[in-house]
Amino acid sequence: MVTTLRIPRLVVAAPSSGSGKTTVATGLMAAFTGRGLAVSPHKAGPDYIDPGYHALATGRPGRNLDAYLCGTELLGPLFAHGAAGADLAVVEGVMGLYDGAAGQGELASTAQLAKKLRAPVVLVVDGSSQSRSVAALVHGFASWDPEVRIGGVILNKVGSDRHEELLREALDEAGVDVLGVLRRTPQAATPSRHLGLVPVAEREPDAVAAVAAMAEQVRAGCDLDALWALARSAPPLTDAPWDPAEALAGAGAPPPAGPRPVVAVAGGAAFTFSYAEHAELLTAAGAEVVPFDPLRDERLPESAGALVIGGGFPEVYALELSANAALRAEVAALATAGAPVAAECAGLLYLARELDGAPMCGVLDASARMTERLTLGYRDAVAVGDSVLAPAGTRVSGHEFHRTRLEPGAGTGPAWGVVRPGPPRTEGFVQGGVHASYLHVHWAALPTAASRLVARAVRPGAAV
Repeated sequence: MVTTLRIPRLVVAAPSSGSGKTTVATGLMAAFTGRGLAVSPHKAGPDYIDPGYHALATGRPGRNLDAYLCGTELLGPLFAHGAAGADLAVVEGVMGLYDGAAGQGELASTAQLAKKLRAPVVLVVDGSSQSRSVAALVHGFASWDPEVRIGGVILNKVGSDRHEELLREALDEAGVDVLGVLRRTPQAATPSRHLGLVPVAEREPDAVAAVAAMAEQVRAGCDLDALWALARSAPPLTDAPWDPAEALAGAGAPPPAGPRPVVAVAGGAAFTFSYAEHAELLTAAGAEVVPFDPLRDERLPESAGALVIGGGFPEVYALELSANAALRAEVAALATAGAPVAAECAGLLYLARELDGAPMCGVLDASARMTERLTLGYRDAVAVGDSVLAPAGTRVSGHEFHRTRLEPGAGTGPAWGVVRPGPPRTEGFVQGGVHASYLHVHWAALPTAASRLVARAVRPGAAV
């Protein structure tokens, strides 16, 4: 049966990074939410931080749409899943409109996503250092790919009434609608750090104020009625919504049986990187998902039989994490007992012997430190051996994003063999029930990771 999804939608894109996509997208989400609409927030690419601001603006989970991590065939279903029950969907793009995975053409670009979703694009243009040239810039972006529909422009960082007049005149000549003009203002600024914006969980009161400022800036400077009409012009979609239980069944995962094991998932300010679909898959696989905060909680959740520690900024909180010796000991004991532990990036560092000289959990015989070098990019990898997440030979697409170095970078049982880009190498650790790696993997593309972890989890009442 063909499913028809009628959801008004916009993709917020830009000619380049730094143009103001996050301000405009988050402001639009908050402004339309303030009008009483249920807004579904989405982010192109692997970024974890912007979706936190999107969730704050809308009250719904911020969800990622990444063609490299999940495959183009899942973009529509994952979008439909996230947008279920919403009145409007707003998708924030990544980098410049046509920028995608290096050397892969349009793959993982905002343009590819906009075409897949058949969504009109709102181009956010930094007008701070131009006047009539803006027309040539926008004309180039609008004509580069005829399948990408540029529905209008929002001008950002406009300096004065006269500057606005010049920009509007140029775009009027080019036949492009101006849907908003935002002046230069520090009110909606959000602080950045070595990996981008500071996550919401680390600055929630200030983040609430920042989102409110973005919403006010957008309300004051944008034609919300015209943007709503543009969103409503998007045609129906026919993608069936992604469903975690169906994804597990389709991957051959057995249905859950027996008592529900408790899977403890690290959160709080130090571990903010996670995809919403991971918890949904764990729940569908039969687990009770219980969050905990390694900065505050001295004990793991009661009856915890498995552990998931995602990405974040443990280097910022190394001393505080180290000071929570009671919890570090519980994590080490659970891992040593053979319970399944899945750790990505920040979780990998937390399981190490030390981080910047501060003692960590000591599960892995490795030492981590901050460096000046940024490691960033998509990776193609294969499971070197059987693990709690995947059988040997499983191929995955992942993303690496950090400024730390781990010595050694791989154990005697590595997690992954990275086959692209660059020369082949191994990385990460598989020992007992532990799978720890720098690589971020989206489980919607590997749903059996959730079922394997839950199947290995210690059931309540069983000896660990």
